[in-house]
Amino acid sequence: MVSNASAAAQAAQVRGSPAMRRAIPYLLSLPALLATAGVLVPFLTAVWYSLQSYNLAFPQGRAFIWFENYLTLFASADFWHTVAVTLTYTVSTVGLELLLGLAVALLLQRRTLVNDVMSVLLVLPLMVAPAIASLMWKLMTNANFGILNYLLTFVGVQDFPWATSPATAMFTVVLVDVWVFTPFFSILLLAGLRGLPKEPFEAAALDGVPASFVFFRVTLPMLMPYIMTAVLFRMFDSIQQFDIPYAMTQGGPGDALMVFQVRAYLEAFTYTSLGRSAAILMVLWAITYFLSQVMIKHWLRLRERMSGA
Repeated sequence: MVSNASAAAQAAQVRGSPAMRRAIPYLLSLPALLATAGVLVPFLTAVWYSLQSYNLAFPQGRAFIWFENYLTLFASADFWHTVAVTLTYTVSTVGLELLLGLAVALLLQRRTLVNDVMSVLLVLPLMVAPAIASLMWKLMTNANFGILNYLLTFVGVQDFPWATSPATAMFTVVLVDVWVFTPFFSILLLAGLRGLPKEPFEAAALDGVPASFVFFRVTLPMLMPYIMTAVLFRMFDSIQQFDIPYAMTQGGPGDALMVFQVRAYLEAFTYTSLGRSAAILMVLWAITYFLSQVMIKHWLRLRERMSGA
């Protein structure tokens, strides 16, 4: 008992020493410093590689070439095709998921037993990894034994090409992405809808205001911070999507689904050009940073307007 008391007193004395008090802020910031290093080291390494002619097949030819990789990218039609495909994929998936997620959230807004059960079931697609979901859909859209083509025969559609044709490949991967990530919008917007104050809606009901007017003039403006948050997070993820396009078609057929991440992956591991791959990823980072700054500025302006109101 005496030894325990003396040990506790000694520990308290150490904690109360000036040196320990000065060291505590640094010790508390150590996890943040480690996380920052974990982000900056790979980022700066990618920047360094993007300024070099670095091919894994010919490591002896590695040389510092400054911005030549970027100039080669910007002069390439394939690069601008990748930009167009990535932005098309991002706008299509985020836009459709927002509309469908908002519709589902409105349907489940009222607290009933059925709606609560459906709200829980909404999480199921989010529990499936995008790559696994892509393989599931790849089997379902198979031309020989896929169940979706069999179901389409009942409405007169024969041998729909799905991801095997450049004309329908984008539609197919957008469909898979919407199936996986629409619940993210639904859950977030449902939480926002159920958290809105009831007084404006009760006053509108007493005054006999049309439902469409209430939705566009009351519900949507009050829900906009939740919408902006969901769009921001999904935009970050969608513009950097790799799992679904690669698992479905490896960027094909041809280059129909050659998004940034797939092209960077192929440049690094198929063509062994780490320099060009890193340059592609740096351009992707710049686009993501620019779009995020625009979205965050709109979100902050919206928050100021809401708080002022």
